[in-house]
Amino acid sequence: MQPTVIIPTFWTRRRSRGADRSAAHFDHPTLVGQLGPLSECVRSLEGLVGLGKVVIIVAAADESTANAAEDGVRELLDDMPGIDSLVVGPAEMGSLHRRLEQLEFADIMDGANLTSYGGVRNVGLAVAAVLGSESIVFIDDDEVVTDADYLVRATENLGEPDEKGRPVLAKSGYYRNERGSCETAGPTPWVDTFWRQNEHFDRAIASVGKPPRIKPTTLAFGGCLALHRDVYCNVPFDPWAIRGEDVDYVIDVRMHGADMYLDSGWSILHRPPVPPSRALVFRHDVFRFIYTHRKLEFAKSQVDLRQVTPESLMPYPGHLVDASIGWRTRITALLRAVGGNERGAYLDIATKVVPAAQDYARENCERYFTFQRRWPMLMDRLWEDIALKSLFSGERRVDRGALTGRFPVIRAD
Repeated sequence: MQPTVIIPTFWTRRRSRGADRSAAHFDHPTLVGQLGPLSECVRSLEGLVGLGKVVIIVAAADESTANAAEDGVRELLDDMPGIDSLVVGPAEMGSLHRRLEQLEFADIMDGANLTSYGGVRNVGLAVAAVLGSESIVFIDDDEVVTDADYLVRATENLGEPDEKGRPVLAKSGYYRNERGSCETAGPTPWVDTFWRQNEHFDRAIASVGKPPRIKPTTLAFGGCLALHRDVYCNVPFDPWAIRGEDVDYVIDVRMHGADMYLDSGWSILHRPPVPPSRALVFRHDVFRFIYTHRKLEFAKSQVDLRQVTPESLMPYPGHLVDASIGWRTRITALLRAVGGNERGAYLDIATKVVPAAQDYARENCERYFTFQRRWPMLMDRLWEDIALKSLFSGERRVDRGALTGRFPVIRAD
């Protein structure tokens, strides 16, 4: 099974200046004009056993950055002729959206976008369907592959039954640090007494060293993630989840009758940059966990879904998506304001961001379910679509100077 490798990469023209950015922005995008980590990431793929098509999805913090970011990525890949790559930027997105309009899916095409983490991953799923990929492997641009058999391990047991006869359709490895150890979150500071995100995460990741090698999990690592066609063509990522779309995908997969598996024999070297603002990360987590709690509550009314409870997601993210999430976020923001830097940002989170996140969750928690119900039909129509496949395979080139054209109607003989 030769998987399609998908690498989302995020770009900006300016550095973040604290927690004054909107909740939908990316945590640590690369500055346009710099190589960033993507070069080393892609270079590490050379020589991998079973490497096929590599799809690089270029997302930018704003429209004015998008073309420059895409040009930079294309220039980088020109120096790597051994990589069979496809760069997806604004022009390819225009082609994809116009095709969705023609196929009468315009009502949900905003769920595949270059402006949100989940939306970017959905673009990868759509491209994979057009290419007819039986399996895909996500890698993040701040990672390096150090094992020539990385893709062999990624697809091992994928699509096959586990010990209880359940199919393994979604599988995650884990992140390693420079020392080769499993990446953990570290100790919980006193200001996080009522938050304990690090503690819950480390308790969950402790299962890596326990048998069996491949087992159901509440965690997923988006940069070390393998998906079988039978799951990615039926379950999209949630484009309204602010961040943590990989862990959110565990919930989505469960709701639709499958499970995410953790493979303790599969890992990748992770080199994340230091966040420019700890308060900004927390702000995004406030939106993330409040939204997830509301989403779980709304899902109880959906009779066609398997129920997923916070208790079933223990120890992580269960403790952070139960009914206590509202007061936990406020108290933690106040404690961080008292006990550390970025005091103004944390006070703003406690007084303004928490209610804004609750409003966002109420307004958007049901949108994913409408989107998901249309997704399998969309993917069925996109599977090896003639018009898009000739474009994405290089048989026909996109006209970057004429983004308003439309595909001719293509009918089966």
